[in-house]
Amino acid sequence: MDAELLAPQRSVSTPRVGCGYWRRLLPALLLLAGLTRVPSFAHPLWNPDEGYLAVQARLLAHGGELYETVVDRKPPLVPWLYQGAFALTGSDSLVSVRLLAILAHLLTAALLASLARRRWGDTAGRTAGVLYLLISVGLNPEDAQAAGFEVFMLPCTAAAMWCADRRRWAAAGLAVGCAFLAKQTGGAVLLPVLWLCGASWARLLRIGAGAVLPVLAAAVLTDPSGFLFWTVTGSGAYASFTGSELHVLGRALTNTAILTVACAGVLPLLVRARRPAPGDLWLWLAASAGAVALGFHFFGHYYLQLTPPLALLATAALRRLPRPRAMRALITTACCAALFLTWGMLAPRPELSHAERLAAAIGRHTAPHDRILVWGIHPETYWLSDRTPATRYLTAGLLTNYSGGRDGPRVGERYAMKGAWTTLNREFATAPPRLIIDDSRGKPYAPERIRPLRRLLEGYEEVAVVDGAVLHVKAR
Repeated sequence: MDAELLAPQRSVSTPRVGCGYWRRLLPALLLLAGLTRVPSFAHPLWNPDEGYLAVQARLLAHGGELYETVVDRKPPLVPWLYQGAFALTGSDSLVSVRLLAILAHLLTAALLASLARRRWGDTAGRTAGVLYLLISVGLNPEDAQAAGFEVFMLPCTAAAMWCADRRRWAAAGLAVGCAFLAKQTGGAVLLPVLWLCGASWARLLRIGAGAVLPVLAAAVLTDPSGFLFWTVTGSGAYASFTGSELHVLGRALTNTAILTVACAGVLPLLVRARRPAPGDLWLWLAASAGAVALGFHFFGHYYLQLTPPLALLATAALRRLPRPRAMRALITTACCAALFLTWGMLAPRPELSHAERLAAAIGRHTAPHDRILVWGIHPETYWLSDRTPATRYLTAGLLTNYSGGRDGPRVGERYAMKGAWTTLNREFATAPPRLIIDDSRGKPYAPERIRPLRRLLEGYEEVAVVDGAVLHVKAR
C-alpha cells in the first residue's frame, strides 16, 4: 500500500520540479538575450545582408516571386521571416526583425540548456544557456548584432541535436532540413545527428525523410529549378578564391582571433581538459568549422555557427572544475562579452552613413514610383531610399562575382551568375530605371571595367556625386 501511494507522488513531483527549473531559467535567459542584443537597436542596419533581406521582403510583399523576380544565393526561410515581420509592423524599421532575432537566440540558448541538463544536471543546463548568449556576441558588431541568416539557422541546428539526443529521428531530420532552409551550411549539423543515430537503416530513413520534406516543400512553393540553381548549383565562381588568397586568409585569421578573444575564459579549459567531451559535440564543432570554411569567404557572421557546440564543450569542461575556477572562467567570459557590447554601442558605421546620404540624394532626384539601379554591394540603399529596384539583381556582385569580397582577377561580367546579363538587358529594355547610381567607388567592378554596364549608361547623364557615388539620370 505504501508503495502505491508513493508512486503517484513521484510522478507528480518530478514535472513540478522541472517546471520550476524552467520558470526560473527562461526569464533569466530572456533578460540576458535582450541585454546582449541592446546594440542591435543602435543602428537601423548593421550589414548588407540585412539590407538585402529587407529589400527582398518588400518585393515579396508586392507580388515578387523568389528565384524569379527576387533572387539570392540563399534558401527562402529567412526572407519569409522578414516578410512576415514586415506584414505585422511595416517595412520602415527592422525593430520587429531584431525582436525575432532575440527570440531566436533565446530558443537556441534554451535548447542548449536542455541538452546540457539532460546530460550533466541542472547547473550544467544553466551554464550552457548563459555561455552561449555571452559567446555569441563575441564578433565584430556588424556580424554579431545583425539579424542575419545564421541567427535564424542556429535554433534549427540546436533543435536537430536536441531531438537526436532524445532519439526523435524524424524530428531531428526535420530540424536539419529547416537549418538548411535558413542557410545551406546549416545542413552540416546532419553529421553529428548521424553520429548519434548509429548504423540503423530505419533511423537513417526517418532522418532522411524528415530532412527532405521541408526542402521539397520550399522548392515546390517557390520554383523547383530556380530553387536548385540559386541554392546549390549556381554558385561555382562564388565559392572559388583564386587570386584572392591573401585577402581571404587575412579575413579568416582576423575573425578567428576575434572569436578567440570572446572565448578566452573557456578555450584554455578545452585544451587542458583531462576527459574528452562526448564525440558528437566535437563532431558538431568540426562540422560547423567546415561550414565556416566552405566557399572560402570567412565572413564574421559565419562564425556564429561555431558558438552552440563551443558553449556545450565549455560546459562539459567547466563541470569538472572546482567552483572557484569555474566562476573565474564564467566571469572572464562575461567581461569579454561586456567589451564586445561596448564596441557595439560605440562603433561607427561609415558605410551606413554613406548609404543614408546617398538615399537622401536619390529621393531628391526621383519620385516614389521611379525605379532605380544601384551599382554597388550595399542593397540597403534601395530600402533606405524607399525606391523599387529596376532589376532582380540587388547587388553588382551577382553580375560580377564581387559579392564574396573578392579582390582578384575573378571579378567581371564573365564570372556573373549564368544568364544574368541577358536578364538585366531584358529588364532594361522593358522598364529602364529613372536613375543609375554608380556606387563602385573604385572597386574592381567599376563601370570602366564592366563593358555591358558602360553600354547601359550611354543613355544617361551625370547629375550628382555623393561621397564618390555618381548619380546618372535617364536623358529625356
